[in-house]
Amino acid sequence: MENFDVIHTGNPAIHHRTTIKKAGRMAQNPSADTRDPGAASGAPDASVSQAAQTPPSNHPESAARIRQASRGRDEVQGSRRGQQASRTPRTPRTSRAASDTGADPRVRIRIAGPAALLAAVPVLLGFDPGKSMVVVGTEPPRAEVRLTLRYDLPDPADAKLAAEIAQHAASVLAAQRIERAVAVGYGPGHLVTPLADALREHAPRAGITVTELLRAENHRYWSYVCANPDCCPPEGTPFDIAGHPVTRAFAAAGAARALSGRAELAATVAPLDGDAAEAMRRATRKAEKHAARLVERIARSGRRASARRLIATAGAQAVATAISRYRRGDSVSPEIAAWLTVVLRDLRVRDDAWSRMLPEHRQAHLRLWTDLTRMARPGYVPAPASLLAFVAWQSGNGALANVALDRALDDDPRYSMAMLLRQAVDAGAPPSLARLPMTPEEVAAAYDALEADEDEAGENLE
Repeated sequence: MENFDVIHTGNPAIHHRTTIKKAGRMAQNPSADTRDPGAASGAPDASVSQAAQTPPSNHPESAARIRQASRGRDEVQGSRRGQQASRTPRTPRTSRAASDTGADPRVRIRIAGPAALLAAVPVLLGFDPGKSMVVVGTEPPRAEVRLTLRYDLPDPADAKLAAEIAQHAASVLAAQRIERAVAVGYGPGHLVTPLADALREHAPRAGITVTELLRAENHRYWSYVCANPDCCPPEGTPFDIAGHPVTRAFAAAGAARALSGRAELAATVAPLDGDAAEAMRRATRKAEKHAARLVERIARSGRRASARRLIATAGAQAVATAISRYRRGDSVSPEIAAWLTVVLRDLRVRDDAWSRMLPEHRQAHLRLWTDLTRMARPGYVPAPASLLAFVAWQSGNGALANVALDRALDDDPRYSMAMLLRQAVDAGAPPSLARLPMTPEEVAAAYDALEADEDEAGENLE
């Protein structure tokens, strides 16, 4: 196989997962997440770049108002798990996309041969691939990893489904102008081979050369490309990634430990249980009562829309304070967390929080929204989980984005922000499209204008 490089920057990898009906999920771990909106089948109806810039709202008038205030499209570009594209996308509010400290160490790790590829895949994905097909796209001039896709193997084997998966992978790669790829199928031959055959059929039709295609099982690998028994014996070639130089190189570069599987990743955003869950239940009831008292107090005054504005103002201030605390390395108590989850149900508060997700603080933001997603009680999960998904996508960690979206949509299957982000991630939209929708000031102006219109309409009715 051709050699290629993974550029590790110390940041999480990009993972995407796409749902194909009846098939397993797809985890895209780009070392560069992908896809030109609308360039391949399965793309969103609306431009992903526009969607990424438009804070979705469960209020259609609000969505329209904010959409009018959003910025125009930027060029679609890829960024990577542990690497960046050769071109830097223009960003509305900041030119930095580094860690919280501003550091962005770049370590080039050479992938030379099948064993090195097998050692790299779990790090690129962030977890053990399980029974899946992993496709890694590379780009010139230095054959760097641009995109990593992971699909669950159809089980039982299904030729039609295999063709759909292969076509989807080829379309995503082609949309990013990726012309060379390698792939590894993990599992038994009767499940891997139909998908491997489909990739070998559909990738060339999309202009993509698959330079290596492996099957790995029980610490042995086989090549679908190499027919030479001297280097690719029929009994398979043993491999061990634990002590492989590539594994050691990633560890030395500070790469996070690969999790045992997607279930372990999902557990990182699972709801709290035991005493912690009970503490949050009590705190949430208290927060609900506090919000109700505020609404009742304003309602007695007879001031139209003041209660909503009061809650939004207090909520936005609380969320901004929490963001600052996490950027300093602090956390919040259950009482504060409960209040945050309650006020985040207000779309204005959520959109204000969204607008503050500067990429240079992404690690702090990941901690904040992970904590709130886990602490939130049923009915209050969608907002923090969707914000976690956005920051994960922004950080190039599509796998985390998807498990966060699972939490959001399990709690509210029609939550618009989660639906939009799912659509973008499933379509392979690159993290370069995860731009901030507006500034906090623009969010405030948009909602002020909307509420003024609603107040005027209410007065006219009287």
